[in-house]
Amino acid sequence: MADTNIKRKVNRSVNNDNDASMEKTDSEVDSDEELVMDETVYELYHRLNTGAPCLSFDIIDDETGDGRVCNPETPLVVQLVCGTQTVKNHANSIIIARLSNLRGITKRSEESDDDDDLDNDMENEHELSSSSQKEPQLSMSSARYPGVTNRIRQTKINDKLYAAQWSASKEVRIWNLDSMLNRITDSQTPSNVNVSLSPDFVFPGHFTEGYALDWSSLVGGRLATGACNGSIHIWRLDDSNGWCVEQRPFSGHSTDASVEDLQWSPVEPTVFASCATDSSLRIWDIRAAPHKACMITQTVSSTDVNVISWNRSEPFILSGDDDGVLSVWDLRSLNKVNSNTTSRSIASYRYHRGPITAVEWHPNDSSIFAASGEDDKVTMWDLSVEKDSITNNEKDLLDEDIPDQLLFVHRGQKEVKELHWHRQIPGLLISTASDGFNVFKTISV
Repeated sequence: MADTNIKRKVNRSVNNDNDASMEKTDSEVDSDEELVMDETVYELYHRLNTGAPCLSFDIIDDETGDGRVCNPETPLVVQLVCGTQTVKNHANSIIIARLSNLRGITKRSEESDDDDDLDNDMENEHELSSSSQKEPQLSMSSARYPGVTNRIRQTKINDKLYAAQWSASKEVRIWNLDSMLNRITDSQTPSNVNVSLSPDFVFPGHFTEGYALDWSSLVGGRLATGACNGSIHIWRLDDSNGWCVEQRPFSGHSTDASVEDLQWSPVEPTVFASCATDSSLRIWDIRAAPHKACMITQTVSSTDVNVISWNRSEPFILSGDDDGVLSVWDLRSLNKVNSNTTSRSIASYRYHRGPITAVEWHPNDSSIFAASGEDDKVTMWDLSVEKDSITNNEKDLLDEDIPDQLLFVHRGQKEVKELHWHRQIPGLLISTASDGFNVFKTISV
């Protein structure tokens, strides 16, 4: 990783525009100010609009391999599955989008900028410089679905692509997406195709709407779903009987509390975590009976806990709540705290000025995570940064309210709802909002 001090100094520069940004101070931008993007702090930045808003999505691994880098010479491929949210139910779809020819930003020297400023401003005032005239390519495969998608997550089972979808119609559906993906990956040119598709399985047993769902990364076909009535059901894919759902809900959260998010442990195949509007974080073990499976209950907020993320390398869970607070919890200490009291986090940050809508640990760096909030900000954080690593000159330039661990703030989207790191392209982050997707990599991560 590059020198943290240098990155922090660069990233706090003025860096805002209507598309993407790094805010200039911690104060809100005035209504008469224009956000101007500083492309020097981005290695790659692209926008994607699928037509209707897609406020939930997941990243699909592609065939071009792991460990790819962002630069102007090497185009990248990104694949997403998402679900739309339109007012007219019959107009909604499940979409697989394949973005290709995504190129990094060409960095120009200051001398070159001085010579070419006038010409560039006149020719292309608002576009990023590029090493190629080739435009990014978008192919989409869509399947009509008569309902709003609350949340969607994908997984591979025996080389088949599946997605679990929570819908506003109070049902969880399982889709086999192979035919949709093949229609666009087999095409040599950008395409927009419609596919007729029926779900493999539909579960109405929550009896209400929900949002929480997560696939196990350790056991193929194992799924957890949670609803707004506090119920949690565990699924499995049986070789003989197909999709099977434990009919007895895992009980622990109160019936008037909505289960907002679920995360399977990345190291223990029978353990998962949940958070809810009852301010609690709970750890479960499915080897126990559903009414006895809740092993740890901790109050971790004074308000709703909206989202959680389980660190892949360390025993940490990251949470985000309705007060805009990001907190990191050490699982080793939760057992030692009375469940009726608020547990003490190992780190807590109150920077966002609205409820937290998404959190996710970096898949390759256990100290880094990203978050988004209803304040229209996407933030990147590094727990390894200490106060002593920030120079006095930098401290004078920074707002005192900005936490030392805050690496980067990306702005420009409206109503940001979800974000995900790309596992195959280290440092690449994708966020979705009411006005579309941003695909970007900063110089910070």
